[in-house]
Amino acid sequence: MIAGESAFREYLSRLAGETRVALDTEADSLHCYFEKLCLIQSGWGQDPQSGWAEDLKLIDPLAGLPLEDFFVALKGKTILFHDADYDLRLLRRIGDFPDDRIFDTMIAARLTGEPQLGLAALVEKYFGITLSKASRKANWAQRPLSDQMVEYALNDVRFMPQLADILEARLHELNRMEWYRQSRDRMVKGTRETRQRDEENLWRITGYAALSPRGWAILRAVWHWRDNEARLWDRPSFHVLSNENLLHLADEASKGGNFARPRIPQPRAARLEETLEAALALTESEWPKMIRGIRVRASKDQVDRFNKLRDHRDKIARDLQLDPSILAPKAALEAAAADLNAPVLLPWQRELLGLPSLAETTGED
Repeated sequence: MIAGESAFREYLSRLAGETRVALDTEADSLHCYFEKLCLIQSGWGQDPQSGWAEDLKLIDPLAGLPLEDFFVALKGKTILFHDADYDLRLLRRIGDFPDDRIFDTMIAARLTGEPQLGLAALVEKYFGITLSKASRKANWAQRPLSDQMVEYALNDVRFMPQLADILEARLHELNRMEWYRQSRDRMVKGTRETRQRDEENLWRITGYAALSPRGWAILRAVWHWRDNEARLWDRPSFHVLSNENLLHLADEASKGGNFARPRIPQPRAARLEETLEAALALTESEWPKMIRGIRVRASKDQVDRFNKLRDHRDKIARDLQLDPSILAPKAALEAAAADLNAPVLLPWQRELLGLPSLAETTGED
């Protein structure tokens, strides 16, 4: 574990001579409200006997290290990830993480037709090793890490260099590297966009529709109470009250009369009581309204185009031995059937489906 300044500088010095490095991250979202980066795993080089990464290190982001220097040291290097989407979003919160030379083994596995895309499944297939999943829900903010957690974390990067070599060679063999580059670039671009929470409707948890409209008003109120309590405590919301108990409380309160309160400590219970009183006092005009989605009925021509595209996609997928959704998800086919210029398919997908390029349909160069 690299947690001190001198060890960190030595690590960066050794990293400088490498052309590619495998990375992974561990965060804490199961044990706190404010998700935080707790660990960065890295590995490079290849053992001459096994072919696996031989220089494995754990970096401790909680130790106050200047991770911006780490990001600078990574520039110009090929960075290996497995399913990079979450890792890139997490790392980008810290600083300017270089993402121009990412190799994502999950995207590569998908495009080469691997039936199972998880890292553990790929490691077992290609190396005959079964990885332990015992630390998947561990508290990565704890220090020191247990030996089991260290082994779990290092295994996330140990096999990556050799696995990347295998999958990249397969992509070249199948002549799908351009597919990979376009798919990777779309993923990276997506991670640069900030996801916005729908603050108005977060309270509409699974099961809310079974409540009465008054129950919705109470659920909305107690959901926000729970969220505030979780923030104050810095614990996940379910540590305050589970969704099941939240729904039960809203249902019972909406019926009027006496109802059982959850057994929670003071002064949290007092704040809940104030929340319930305010919610019960709301008039019907202040209750939440049903959300009704706008459904646009497809024309007969659009339905025919969709069916034709789907059948063509499925035939190509069978020939290529790929899941049809890799070539084009259903929603993308529906959008393309409704509007040929809809930017929902990548160039390689449009070409396979026999659709004109967007440049051709728009007249752009």
